[in-house]
Amino acid sequence: MPYRNNKQQTDYQAAEQGYHHAIEVSKKLDTSTSEYGVYYSNFMTENEKACQQIANALETASEHQDKTLKSYLEELEALKNQFPKP
Repeated sequence: MPYRNNKQQTDYQAAEQGYHHAIEVSKKLDTSTSEYGVYYSNFMTENEKACQQIANALETASEHQDKTLKSYLEELEALKNQFPKP
């Protein structure tokens, strides 16, 4: 049982960090700058990594964590759709 709890907590923390990192990267997106394409590509990569980490964490998540992780996924998906391809 301790292994499951440690894995659950580790997976959740990785997902949470990935989510926050993707959000920070998205703040650099500005369609009016010449660097938009680079930042867009970086954001899409970080967004995908975060979504994968969240999917992994959902496998062992508690009920409370499950709700939080699903809201993270929804927010990342909405954010991804907010920015046009360069």
